[in-house]
Amino acid sequence: MTGFPDDIPADLFTAFDRYERAILSNDLDALDAAFAPGDRTMRGDGAGLLVGHDAIHAFRSLRGGVPSRSIERIEYRPLADGIALLVSVSRFHDGGTGLQTQVWERHDDGWRITAAHVTPRPQAFDRTIWRVVGDPLAPADAESGGAIAGLAVAVKDVFAVAGHPIGAGNPAFLAEARPEGADAAAVGALRRAGAVVRGIARTDEFAYSIAGDNVHTGTPPNGALPGALPGGSSSGPGSAVATGQADIGLATDTAGSVRVPASYQGLWGIRTTHGLVPRDGMLPLAPSFDAVGYLTRDAETLQRVVDAVLDTVLDTALDEGPVGDLPWRLLVADEALAATEPETARAFEALLVRLAASDDGPRLGRVAIGELDEYAVPFRTVQGGEAWRSHGAWVTAHPAALGDAVAARFAAASEVTAEAEAAARDDLAALRERLHHLVRDAVLILPTVPGPAPARTVVGAAVDAGQADRIRSDTLRLTTPASVAGLPAISIPLLTVDSPLGAAPVGVSLIGAPGSDRALVRTARRLAAVASPMDAP
Repeated sequence: MTGFPDDIPADLFTAFDRYERAILSNDLDALDAAFAPGDRTMRGDGAGLLVGHDAIHAFRSLRGGVPSRSIERIEYRPLADGIALLVSVSRFHDGGTGLQTQVWERHDDGWRITAAHVTPRPQAFDRTIWRVVGDPLAPADAESGGAIAGLAVAVKDVFAVAGHPIGAGNPAFLAEARPEGADAAAVGALRRAGAVVRGIARTDEFAYSIAGDNVHTGTPPNGALPGALPGGSSSGPGSAVATGQADIGLATDTAGSVRVPASYQGLWGIRTTHGLVPRDGMLPLAPSFDAVGYLTRDAETLQRVVDAVLDTVLDTALDEGPVGDLPWRLLVADEALAATEPETARAFEALLVRLAASDDGPRLGRVAIGELDEYAVPFRTVQGGEAWRSHGAWVTAHPAALGDAVAARFAAASEVTAEAEAAARDDLAALRERLHHLVRDAVLILPTVPGPAPARTVVGAAVDAGQADRIRSDTLRLTTPASVAGLPAISIPLLTVDSPLGAAPVGVSLIGAPGSDRALVRTARRLAAVASPMDAP
């Protein structure tokens, strides 16, 4: 290292040098030892703030090493006896510079870092979030100012964008795909309303996951909880919106692929009524359940998007259904609340108390919707049968192309018999009728997911192939009822709970009548205003 001051204490410089070497070799034990123990140690970067040695350790264990670099300069400032500030400039051997700011404190056994902030070298774009980016990639309709003029869209890589192939989150699939001749209907609707396409964003392979990871392209960052999974399968659009790289995420929701990333990353997200927004030009997974959805950082933008899109597409889609406000009556789905983690349940019950105490609050009630496995089990059977019909031929022709978790899911899908699928459809028909009856004069309310986003250390095989199958199955129990019934469902960032990685968002979902999408967003905004989410536990 060169360019370091003469007055830096020798033992502090030795500790800094040891830490830098550990960074380059990804020596996790040495990195752990460099940070002060306890729950007040901090590390921040562009992805957010980690507080506590345990949270920093979890981040380190999954990040991997950094590219080769050299320290060009160190600035040293003593802050107090045994406390020092070091600011260093690093130059990466493959180009670019970064900045590290650290507060070191002398302990009995040597110097330790108590606070650190990393400013990485600039990147053109995060390849875990984006497959391709433009400025813009596709402009708005030139003849239309539009209700959402100037807003930038991250398009999930299952929608056609004219001139670009669909990649479906799989390099082998992308390599064989041809550029699309026209936009998907959902992309065209946004562009006609004035939005621009910022880029094509990553997806879990074939949208057949809720974790948010991709073994081929990496795991996008969680914009609300560093070190956590982003949620999937609309992981790229969710992360693009949560990190401020897009205003709108155009996504799909088959079994929660909009609502899970919305909950994990503190976003507003809506699964629209099944079939309301046309799916032309959208790669299917399970057409009986696939629905178009949207992710935004705030409620006003989501309202503008839903209103603008429906104004554009309703002449070719289903009739809209209820056009007025929905009844200000919320029914708590008892089985869903029982399926959440204890801290989520406590936060949700506290929300209900606040709503009940408010003069402007809704009428609250409770309702039984039936055992959640009655929804999830036949849903997975029908989903599997349709997924195999959609992609089984390609999967069979490319036996080594999929990651293990998604490959295992397609293998199970290949074994769904026609008899099993028909029986499952019969079971789902009765459940669909039950839910449609319940939302005729009320709105269902439930936690979006059981708890906060899991750490990325349980990524891939852990979440989706059995080691932590509970996370996946418990999540699907909460998300599949709306999918089964084809109803619109919106996730609202109303809860905050503790997690091993720090304070974490958990969404609250509302499920409304078919076609009530506009009114459902209005109801969600009204609920958020009453709930005062800034004061949520």
